[in-house]
Amino acid sequence: MKKIFKWTLVACLVLVALTTQAQQQAMYTQYMFNGLAINPAYAGSQGSLSLTALAREQWVGFEGAPSTQTFSIHTPVENRNIALGMLLTHDQIGVTDQYGAYAIYAYRLKLAKGTLASGLQVGFNSYRSEFSQLPVRQGDDGSFYTDELEAFLPNFGAGLYYNTQRFYVGFSLPYLLTNDYPGLEGTQAKQFRHWFLSSGYVMNLSPDLKLKPNILVKTVEGAPIEIDLNANLLIKELIWVGVSYRSFDALSCLLELQATPQLSIGYAYDYTLTELQTAHSGSHELMIHYRLKKKDKKMLTPRYF
Repeated sequence: MKKIFKWTLVACLVLVALTTQAQQQAMYTQYMFNGLAINPAYAGSQGSLSLTALAREQWVGFEGAPSTQTFSIHTPVENRNIALGMLLTHDQIGVTDQYGAYAIYAYRLKLAKGTLASGLQVGFNSYRSEFSQLPVRQGDDGSFYTDELEAFLPNFGAGLYYNTQRFYVGFSLPYLLTNDYPGLEGTQAKQFRHWFLSSGYVMNLSPDLKLKPNILVKTVEGAPIEIDLNANLLIKELIWVGVSYRSFDALSCLLELQATPQLSIGYAYDYTLTELQTAHSGSHELMIHYRLKKKDKKMLTPRYF
């Protein structure tokens, strides 16, 4: 009975995500170190070829809970004011799988104190739900969908990003088209536009300590505005230690190690503040970031953004 209850809840979460104006885009606790996942204008800001892989397991111990993986690659183009990149995503909740693939272009304009970039991403999301796999249907109960749902949804997004060595601010709409999900008769299932506003600043506390507060504001039509407040402490230019508060959702702790000048490894743990906290053991997020060093050029380590 407990298993059936969990899968019933998962089924409801899937249907709510499809048929209401809820948060549909994948969630990231380490957004401040994974900028391309929310803003195409971030491409090229690392100054070298950069690769980031991230895996997130949400609500561990809760069967059918969200599982997310992303991989991004981006680089500035030598002697030109442009940057190129690619973002690949996989997001699963219950019996629903969604894959995304986007090519990214950014134009970077150097200003007196920093760089202003505008970015564009073009690609698609491939969506598949196998509602017939849900172990909750009894007899002729029509409360749950039993058919498979597939959709191929092309889309594009845009963003702006400004940064100096100590400050950044970005605004983006990763998905501009409001595609309909076919096959769900009697519903209003479609993608909704998500707006992201992010900013952060690095300040010196001592020769060995730096503090970087960050903020991320997320909004989507018909849903409450979500605010993520974060503060990271950089120790001896080697270790980031941080805490975050996500409104209506969670408290998080973060740890990132600059293992080598090119390689950094990050981890985040979320403690849920909602009633679901008794049904799971929290959420885990692992990130690996690698920057390719250019020959005969000094690499700034660590990158603050």
